[in-house]
Amino acid sequence: MSRSTPRTAGVLVVLLALVLSGCATLPDSSSPQAIGTLERGPVTTEVAAPVPGREPDLLLRDFLQASTDPANRHRAARQFLTSSMSEAWDDAASATIVDKVDVLVEERDGNSATYVIRASTVGHLEAGGVYRADEGDFEARFSLVRTDGEWRIDGMPPGVIMDRPRFLNTYQRRSLYFLDPTGNAVVPDPRWITGPPEQTASQLIGLLVEGPKAVLAPAVKNLLEDVTVIGSVTKADGRTTDVGVGLGGIRIDFQGAGSMGRQDRELLAAQVIWTLANADIGGPYHLLADGQPLDERFPNGWTTADVASMNPLATSSVTVGLHALLDGRLVSVTETGVTPVRSFFGASDDLQSVSLSLDGELVAAVEDTGKPAPEPAAQLMVGTYNEGTAEPAVDGGTITRPTWAPNNNSVWAVVNGTAVVRAVREPGTGRVTVVGVEAGAIRGLGGRISELRLSRDGVRAAMIVDGRVFVATVVPTTTGEYSLSSPREIGFGLGGPALALDWSTADTIVVSRAAADVPVVQLAVDGSRIDALPSRNLTPPVVAIEASTSSEFVADSRTVFQLNDRDPAGDRYWREVPGLAGMAAIPVLPG
Repeated sequence: MSRSTPRTAGVLVVLLALVLSGCATLPDSSSPQAIGTLERGPVTTEVAAPVPGREPDLLLRDFLQASTDPANRHRAARQFLTSSMSEAWDDAASATIVDKVDVLVEERDGNSATYVIRASTVGHLEAGGVYRADEGDFEARFSLVRTDGEWRIDGMPPGVIMDRPRFLNTYQRRSLYFLDPTGNAVVPDPRWITGPPEQTASQLIGLLVEGPKAVLAPAVKNLLEDVTVIGSVTKADGRTTDVGVGLGGIRIDFQGAGSMGRQDRELLAAQVIWTLANADIGGPYHLLADGQPLDERFPNGWTTADVASMNPLATSSVTVGLHALLDGRLVSVTETGVTPVRSFFGASDDLQSVSLSLDGELVAAVEDTGKPAPEPAAQLMVGTYNEGTAEPAVDGGTITRPTWAPNNNSVWAVVNGTAVVRAVREPGTGRVTVVGVEAGAIRGLGGRISELRLSRDGVRAAMIVDGRVFVATVVPTTTGEYSLSSPREIGFGLGGPALALDWSTADTIVVSRAAADVPVVQLAVDGSRIDALPSRNLTPPVVAIEASTSSEFVADSRTVFQLNDRDPAGDRYWREVPGLAGMAAIPVLPG
């Protein structure tokens, strides 16, 4: 069906990601260091003109700076072109983000010149503000001529080339929120936008209606798929100025939402509210369906409290607490010490890795079989936390640390570096059935998987493959099984092999790397940024990571440390976990 959106048609989105190559360039804090999309704003009448008398190499650099502004089909950048080149330039062909730009002369005389731009590619811009990380060498040739005494570009490749530093303080990464297959959680879809703050709400709602990016679409639902926006996004009282800025709330009228049931209306509201709220656009959110309140319970607008159960940044309501793998057994951790759990997993002394289900009721562990080669050296065991024995699920030469799905009855692992499996436990009988996960796209990467962690919404999987970090989409199939599709490398610029990882939030991954100066970093799920976490007190290598939305736990070469994300920036460092002081243990959190 046709859709009307509050966005101007033909938007060219451009973004830049701060991809840091090598540990020497990692930032000192964990605040976001990323840059992103440029959404075309309204027609402007004033743009900075080329500097008179500019030398050709400097004019080329100015052109790259101007290319970050896509308004009016890159009007600012077209000032640096001859009229014929301006007519021929296909600025929508592609968009490449580069860093460390060199401008090198090939030929030059009094009235013509040829220059080569060499740089490092850090990313590509795709439709809708989607960023795709990349790395490699970049080279493009430009020819220039004198026109009326001024140098202008008269030959260059199609597409847009943008220099990274121009974006560092300009663009914002915002997440659209779609629904997981069960409708129990919202799933982030990061996009990059810029422009006046009063345009942000309309941009985000327009992108929501357009739907998720292609790699995510098979794994999520969008209740805005069959609706359109009537008129403009306004303040709650209908004003069209300063929309989304300061007080006054938001008003959006959705055509096509009137036929939805109450549950679907609540889910639609959750998508909209968390998309806007996490972009710092405050409520109340007056959501209408064909001119009437979307839900009669909220005639004066919704607040985030009305959709709090879907808060993507909420901490778990289950107080499972910190656990650890110590001397081959699972122990619970308090400030005064440790206590083995009352089950197979606390009585064992040969566990290699352990994972708790999100509700804390079940445990999966990889056990050392003690068998000589060529017998399998490892076995995946699944059982309850408090009592009973554990059931063997699958064995192999190696098995990765297990990771639980959000349904709390299935656990994933990788056997022998390539075979991804799900062990499904029947609630009544405790019987465990192992089924394969279609992972041909992952095997196509040609390496061994040493780590696999499911996001808490179950829609993505983060992996380490031969020391490189990838994110894949978890796609349910028509037969009730799953596949891992569209793996994307996101760890460009790590400066060393990845050793361990875990999900911090649904769009942030914590990674330890083989580096002495900054052993732990955060990665954005789209690969658009790398943030250094404090290294104070850590003694590399950091061999294990467990993370939540509020803190991270690591095991270094000495013991277990915790980083509290709520600590002030100046007082944020790794603190030894009291109950594990001096113990060579591995931290364990639910998931």
